[in-house]
Amino acid sequence: MCGIVGYIGKQDAVPILMKGLKRLEYRGYDSAGIAILNSDGSHSIKKAGNVSELEKLVDDSPLNGNIGIGHTRWATHGAPTDINSHPHWDHTGNIAIIHNGIIENYSVLKTVLEAKGYKFKSETDTEVLVQLISDIYYSDGLEFSQAVQVALNQVIGAYGIVTFCNDEPDKLVAARLGSPLVLGIGENEYFIASDASPIVDHTRNVVYLDEGEMATISNEGHEIRLISNNTIINKIATEIEFSIEEIEKGEFPHFMLKEIHEQVHTITDTMRGRLNLDEGTAFLGGVSDYIDRIQNANRIYITACGTSWHAGLVGKNLLEEFARIPVHVEYASEFRYGSPIIDSNTVIIAISQSGETADTLSAIRMAKEYGALTVGICNVVGSSIARETDCGIYTHAGPEIGVASTKAFTAQLTVLYLLALYFGRKNGMSKSEGKQLAKAMLDINVQVEKVMANSDEIERIAWETLKADNFLYLGRGMNFPVALEGALKLKEISYIHAEGYPAAEMKHGPIALIDEKMPVVFLAPHDRTFNKVLSNIQEVKARKGIIITVTDKRTKDLEKVSDYIIDVPSTHLRTFPLIASIPLQLLAYHLAVLRGCDVDKPRNLAKSVTVE
Repeated sequence: MCGIVGYIGKQDAVPILMKGLKRLEYRGYDSAGIAILNSDGSHSIKKAGNVSELEKLVDDSPLNGNIGIGHTRWATHGAPTDINSHPHWDHTGNIAIIHNGIIENYSVLKTVLEAKGYKFKSETDTEVLVQLISDIYYSDGLEFSQAVQVALNQVIGAYGIVTFCNDEPDKLVAARLGSPLVLGIGENEYFIASDASPIVDHTRNVVYLDEGEMATISNEGHEIRLISNNTIINKIATEIEFSIEEIEKGEFPHFMLKEIHEQVHTITDTMRGRLNLDEGTAFLGGVSDYIDRIQNANRIYITACGTSWHAGLVGKNLLEEFARIPVHVEYASEFRYGSPIIDSNTVIIAISQSGETADTLSAIRMAKEYGALTVGICNVVGSSIARETDCGIYTHAGPEIGVASTKAFTAQLTVLYLLALYFGRKNGMSKSEGKQLAKAMLDINVQVEKVMANSDEIERIAWETLKADNFLYLGRGMNFPVALEGALKLKEISYIHAEGYPAAEMKHGPIALIDEKMPVVFLAPHDRTFNKVLSNIQEVKARKGIIITVTDKRTKDLEKVSDYIIDVPSTHLRTFPLIASIPLQLLAYHLAVLRGCDVDKPRNLAKSVTVE
């Protein structure tokens, strides 16, 4: 969950590392640091806080060199302090390392090293790893890359690391197991990072390290080997697909607001080339070779975490209603610790924005051990989930920098709509029904634009509910997951306590919380649940709750009982959840801004959860 960047070449590494850390700050921002290797030896600067705190120290320093590593931290072992910040050094001061992940057996290794006389300065598992590498390097007389390899074979856990040694000042060594690393190849220079965002300024040619691989990098070239047995791996470079502009804020004050607005295009981009309006169906090339196996599966699981799990709940409703396929939705973090029924007739659909979510990857690997077909839905080309699943469908949301997912969520929903449409047409949905849904999906971008045009009204609602300490979000059927997602967004970025519930369940407990200070957000489309939802609204009104209604059609009854109404244009009742999620994103955004919160980097959160 931390950000890693490294450089080796002819340029000064310091500005490259600092700009890279700013690009990676969404992955972790408890602390940051850099280490540089030059003709005078190695030097480092590190500081608790965000990258701007480090930048002040770097600006006052004459530090420079052609080899360097940088890190932004999301704390796991040890508080976010200067001492616990990365890079970490061995006892000689010759070996520096940056690390993303968790070394699970660090305590055992630390005990062994302490018995040998090693002293530790930090509380981190990372310092244990660098001391282990040092112990092997100086005791066994190996080359530095060999010592790293031997050390990693003693480690249990997950890691993405980059390290260097003063004694071999012409190389970087990088390795991954459970935490992503990408190698950027320039002209007589190399870049290494936890994702491609710090690299795209310098080169578009990259190699993604796979699980259990390590790279030794010098000005002359790079070599990739398996950590387990030293086998050389030949890999072909691929090209970064996104542009620099996609990872810049442009005219927007926050990445989150930019990404909310981009949904006008990203939903359409995800559908492009996949909708068949004439037949009322979809074309899904990424799973085309496995259609029969999906169609004939005994059971389908959707597994995901957080926002992606909410998307999966909507997907379950869609697949069961349109395709008549029973679907189970499981938290990936719980899936592998239960006793799920999995065999060769099982399909696992794994959803992840980053394609690197550790719990989701673990669920995929377990399912494959039982012979299940694994299908990935993710946003990042070359990600671990994209490579490890049997087949899959990319969303086309583009890079998402804001920690709270917005456009990635609606892109995931779009893919699930396409899946439901395709299998619905195969399993009894009429052509006319299919064409109606396909046409409605094609028109969504216009409807999203209308929601965006209403942003000022949503900001007014935020102003008038700013002092609320608690929110309740309620919906029925496919809109219950949207209520969950709306509540999550509010919690993530504004730190206001919020809960999502099925509207009918309000009477089974949450109604006790309602008073004149609590806003209650109702999702009230004019579908078969409308009258029931209206009754729930009236129950809240009787208890003086503040009612915010999100609906596709105003009525006198709604206007009578609602304090605020957010209009959501929808031409098909089943596309309402997709469009209705966007005003809830805007509401959370405006509340967070008004409360003075760091919208793009909410406390304690990181974008890509690469540790379990």
